Amino acid sequence: MKRIIIITGASSGLGAEFARQVYAQKSTIGMEMWLVAREADKLNQFAKTLVGKNIAVRTFAFDLSGTDGAKRVKEILDAEKGKFVVDLLINNAGFGTYGPFTETDPAREMSMIDLNCTSLTGICGFVLPHMQRGSRIINVASLAAFLPLGNFAVYAATKSYVLSFSMALAAELKERGISVCALCPGSVSTNFANVASNGKRRDVLHGCDPRKVVTHCLRASRRGKKVALWAPKWKITAFMSRFIGRYIGARFTYLFNKRPH
Repeated sequence: MKRIIIITGASSGLGAEFARQVYAQKSTIGMEMWLVAREADKLNQFAKTLVGKNIAVRTFAFDLSGTDGAKRVKEILDAEKGKFVVDLLINNAGFGTYGPFTETDPAREMSMIDLNCTSLTGICGFVLPHMQRGSRIINVASLAAFLPLGNFAVYAATKSYVLSFSMALAAELKERGISVCALCPGSVSTNFANVASNGKRRDVLHGCDPRKVVTHCLRASRRGKKVALWAPKWKITAFMSRFIGRYIGARFTYLFNKRPH
């Protein structure tokens, strides 16, 4: 039976790093890796860097946003011939927007919800029938999931949804032997800030090495962990968020954590 790995947002950042590390694992020899991202040229160029191993790589370039994006994934699964199982699903596709809500584009905020929440939910729903005991799901949330954040309101809310959904899904799938892990990174050195700030902040401040974040997450997922937090400071922040009022956290970050937009 064919075993498949699906990674969304796979052309750059954490998605590309997930693809590189999963591709390099001995346990994935003989599997098929599906990489999904919006930009065809960038995705195909990245896929060409994955060489030297007996694992087939297929690329699918389309916009994953919303219901339509998730349905495209279902169409690909439905069109697959022969028996197969999805061994690993990594829902990485997503983006953020900096700035006070009143100063951001509502259409862009709604698009963020479509990708970060609606698409991720639909993909999980469409892929799960093709999973079996031992299969794993990794949903990329954020350290922002633990508190409402001023100047980051919608993004933090979407990632709070991803974390909550992932935990509930993990509880529901326990008897089926399918594990779900929410990756909740803080600042990581990717192109995230450049997109979120509309080019006004090219690099993430104090960004951590994405290789270490992904390595830790994959290990945590294999061990059945529900949440992956690599850096000690992230673990402390997540823990301390339990003792901070939600409004106080939002107000403090709005006043003292300005983000270029």
